[in-house]
Amino acid sequence: MSTRSTCIAWLIGTIVIVSLMTPDCVAVKEDDEGFKLCVTSRRGMKDFSNQNLTKVPPNLSNDTQYLDLSHNFIPRLEEAQFIGLSQLCFLKITHCGLQEISTAVFSHTPALNVLNISYNDLTFMPHISLKQLKVLDLVNNWYTSYQVPASFQYLTNLKVLLLGSRAASSVNHNDFDPLMNVSLDHLVLGAGIQWQKYDSGSLAKFKSLQKISLQASFCGNFRMLDDLLVDINVTRAKSLRFINVFPDECHVCGNPFKNLRTMPFIQNLTIENTWINSSFMEVLLKNVWLSQLYDLSFVNITYNEDTSDGFQFHTINHTINLYSVTFNSVNHYQYKYPTINMSFEAISRLTYLKFSGTGMNILPCRLISALPSLETLDLSDNLLTESGFWWLPCSHTSVFPKLRQLSLNKNRFSSLSYISQMMHQMKTLASLDLSFNSIRLDKDCSWPAQLTELSLGNNNLGNSVFKYLSSNFERVDLSKTGITAIMQEDLSRFTKLKHLQLSSNRIQVIPADLTAPTLLSLYVDQNAVSSISRETLAGLPGLQTLKAGNNPFVCSCDSYWFVTVFNKSLLSDWPLDYTCSTPPSFAGLSLSEYKPSELSCETWLQLAVSLPLIIVIAAGIGLVFHKCDGVWYTKMLWVWMRMKRRGKKHSNMLKNTSFNYHAFISYSHQDSGWVDTQLVASLEGAGFSLCVHERDFVPGEWIIDNIINCVESSYKTLFVLSKHFVQSEWCNYELFFAQHRAISVQRDSLVFILLEPIPADSLPKKFLRLRRIMKRQTYLEWPNNERKQQVFWASLKSMLRMADKSIVLKDVALAISDTVPLLTDQV
Repeated sequence: MSTRSTCIAWLIGTIVIVSLMTPDCVAVKEDDEGFKLCVTSRRGMKDFSNQNLTKVPPNLSNDTQYLDLSHNFIPRLEEAQFIGLSQLCFLKITHCGLQEISTAVFSHTPALNVLNISYNDLTFMPHISLKQLKVLDLVNNWYTSYQVPASFQYLTNLKVLLLGSRAASSVNHNDFDPLMNVSLDHLVLGAGIQWQKYDSGSLAKFKSLQKISLQASFCGNFRMLDDLLVDINVTRAKSLRFINVFPDECHVCGNPFKNLRTMPFIQNLTIENTWINSSFMEVLLKNVWLSQLYDLSFVNITYNEDTSDGFQFHTINHTINLYSVTFNSVNHYQYKYPTINMSFEAISRLTYLKFSGTGMNILPCRLISALPSLETLDLSDNLLTESGFWWLPCSHTSVFPKLRQLSLNKNRFSSLSYISQMMHQMKTLASLDLSFNSIRLDKDCSWPAQLTELSLGNNNLGNSVFKYLSSNFERVDLSKTGITAIMQEDLSRFTKLKHLQLSSNRIQVIPADLTAPTLLSLYVDQNAVSSISRETLAGLPGLQTLKAGNNPFVCSCDSYWFVTVFNKSLLSDWPLDYTCSTPPSFAGLSLSEYKPSELSCETWLQLAVSLPLIIVIAAGIGLVFHKCDGVWYTKMLWVWMRMKRRGKKHSNMLKNTSFNYHAFISYSHQDSGWVDTQLVASLEGAGFSLCVHERDFVPGEWIIDNIINCVESSYKTLFVLSKHFVQSEWCNYELFFAQHRAISVQRDSLVFILLEPIPADSLPKKFLRLRRIMKRQTYLEWPNNERKQQVFWASLKSMLRMADKSIVLKDVALAISDTVPLLTDQV
């Protein structure tokens, strides 16, 4: 065995012997393409799985797009159960013991794109003629034949078909005739059992297949496999996948895959969930090396040596087309290192190599320098550490001369500074994946300039991780690394950054001052972001992709711009992952269904609408105010309020003062009719004491003295203003003395009653004083309306009652004056 052969044996030995610890399991992958194809709103999703149902729930809403009834007991589907479900696009009824489907059921679901009725008890394939159907899954039922119904010819848009029954072990020549004109992309055939019969030419009926997956065993009947490969070549399928092709401990003899050499269209071959011994591996690889295959994958295989000298693969004088090899989950059946003799020339042209889930803990020295064309190396899901990947006995002077992508995720690496230092040995490396490790930020990092992509997802690093990154990075993945905030000062260092992933962190706010002109994609989904504003994205002018779903969005005006204006084509996860978190009234509502009005959220629009509205309302109020004499009522209210305020203000000043009259009335003789019948009668009838010159002036005294005495003995002086008033000389005197008293004693003692309108400009010059007073002092207007007259008297009486506590009524004063002479005579 040559040195190179020894190295390969060491490599494979390290992989498989450690993988004894790896459990034998099958990776289950959920195909969510149909889900993405159908569901546009969470409101349209109805999940009734595992609820012990015996029939389809009644009264399903008409907007149902996705309906999951799996893991119940529903033996029959009735037509009436699907009436009204015109938008149903995805129907999943698995593990329900389904035995019968009414032929008219799907006539009510014209929009159905995905139908999954696998893992049931159907004894025959249902008649389906839905033109929009794209995915149909019928595997693991109990129909005894693969003969598809004639109605399948109408499935003109069908792209993926899954057929398989544990009761069907034969494939007949005419089974797939209805599908001859259907342009299938992917056919999955079989249920994992041994086939007893395959008629040559059966699969050749398919003319446009891209991928075929066969889940059937051919142990002991390899002639059947030969015929099948011949038919697959006729379909011109590019991808071939064998699942459980050989059961455990199956003895493989002959050369069952020799037809691979004559299949020029097959580019990808996958062997999955299969027992493989060393002799079969040698035969298989020999056929692969002589074929046109580009990619070879082994998924969840169990390897066993059935020959004493192990695996032997000698050099083949043939041009090798194989560029990609994948080992994903390898289980070793024996308790010793396998013996492998293989020339490196056989894999010298590999550009892609994957060893995942193999338990590898040491990377052999020679492998590092022996693959001159390798561009991508995936060593994920192993047990590698720094000391295992850079093993001390190895020389690291020339490693991976063309390697551009290296995946070390799901291993046990820890020192980021050491890794950054060792990356300088890989002169062409551009992308490094260190996610799902135990990375710690121990020292400053020194990254090579050519490394532009780094993934550190699912490592507990925190906000300080940005300080340990290179300014040359163009793509950085920091998903689930414990980051709580994005700071502009952190991102300002990365002038070349194009792609930033911050998913599954605890970020609450995307700063408004965030600036990254070169950024093309930003992932902030599954954080604590409540809103995304216009200012937030203003600093990202080149943004082409934004992923921000599964955040607790607040459905308010803070989200108005994002919901109504932002270009949703930039959102890779819109609208399904965007829902309202608060307020409680909108909790769970899809953000795409939240429709805030522009008027409620745009300030400029509110002003534009409210200003004219305010003007109209003000004009309306003004009109009503004018029609209802609001000016007059306002003046009366103002007089009343001033009277109340001044009454309190001058209460102390009037405390020791007494008056003989509530008011002295100054008026023109020509207005005596109104004064006697209205003013005097109303006020004295209410108990007020009034001084009227025609009645109360002292005979024989000078008129001026009478005026002065009456003014000084009265709490208020009432001026009845009219055109006759301004023509009276005595009224002018009374006004003069009353104003003088108001200045010296009581400022609010003057009350003006406007009996009729008097234009200020019409007043004689001698009444200039009155003109000034009327401009700055409120006066009462006598109204003609009886309702207004009640307000007038109420205001006037309220004003005069302020003197009740300090006034000495005229009758009391006269009684005292009558007793004075008697007392004098006694003396």
